[in-house]
Amino acid sequence: MRWTKLALALVLCFSFAVMPALSAESYPKTIVDDANRTITIDSPAEKIIPLVTWSYEPLYLLGADDKIVGITSDAQSYYNWLEGIMDKPVVGSYKEHDYEKIIEIQPDIIITQARFAGNLEKNLSGINVVVLDFSNQDGFERDLTLLAELVGGQDKAASFLAWRGEVLANLQNKTDSLKPDEMKRVYIEWDHTPWTTAGAGSAKDTLITRAGGLNIAHNLTGSRPTVDPEWVLKENPQAVVYSSSGPTAVGLTGYYVNSTDVSKAYLEEEKRRAALKDTDAAREDHLYVMDGMCVEALRNFVGAQYLAKWLYPEQLKDLDPEALHKEYFEKWLGVPYKGIWTYPQAS
Repeated sequence: MRWTKLALALVLCFSFAVMPALSAESYPKTIVDDANRTITIDSPAEKIIPLVTWSYEPLYLLGADDKIVGITSDAQSYYNWLEGIMDKPVVGSYKEHDYEKIIEIQPDIIITQARFAGNLEKNLSGINVVVLDFSNQDGFERDLTLLAELVGGQDKAASFLAWRGEVLANLQNKTDSLKPDEMKRVYIEWDHTPWTTAGAGSAKDTLITRAGGLNIAHNLTGSRPTVDPEWVLKENPQAVVYSSSGPTAVGLTGYYVNSTDVSKAYLEEEKRRAALKDTDAAREDHLYVMDGMCVEALRNFVGAQYLAKWLYPEQLKDLDPEALHKEYFEKWLGVPYKGIWTYPQAS
């Protein structure tokens, strides 16, 4: 009996000793990325180089910023306000890569877009190349969940997605009450590419839909169609939104922008643009600037709040996009909220 008890005790001790190992994530791990590529990850990712500009906020949100070992020149420009970002070595831009520098750093994982994956794999043998786009709103939850799995941030991802889901559901509950004849026609374009708009499947189209608007280009072919000025005039949008990004966006919006003068002058000039000047949007001063990071990728759900407030100020009096944006920065990124992200103020 005594030996039986001793044997049982030893079995229990062994079970408790190995339990953490059995419950821990096992490697190698097989994943399927956004390009439908099956990839085997041999060990937890401790060194990551994000080449996708939209993947930086997700990494910081998940508490994985310490795993970033190289950044793009684009990230230096867009995210110079994220803690520690300017101390990271630069490995080229999002589309032109410094392969020698990347090989020198030897990351565990590179995050990229589908169009660059082939060349990266060809030039960086032995380094895992994972396609996570983050701009496709239909796949955003999957992207964040997969990234969290790679960096060990599952709990944070689940908490954030639950919060984000509540925010979006609250907005939808408000916009669902709009009658069809109340829904505003919206035209959206990049600030630096006139007459290039957004069709179905784009983040910009999702932004408008989430805000309760009607994208006049929704049924056009492609996600980034170029349109004729006369077509825009014929469709007669009631609101025009400019997504500020690229070289011409300097001073329009951003974390360190503290004056609306540039945005104001920009919209004054746009109101005089051929064809556009004769739309309801221009005549009624319903032209708006929104930072590209609030349009694409993670902050699309925030941008939708701003746009909804612009479109329906009377119906959505209790909607406070600025307070939501501040909460996102301070609660989820751990960064003090500042800057000008939209113009004019959504109130």
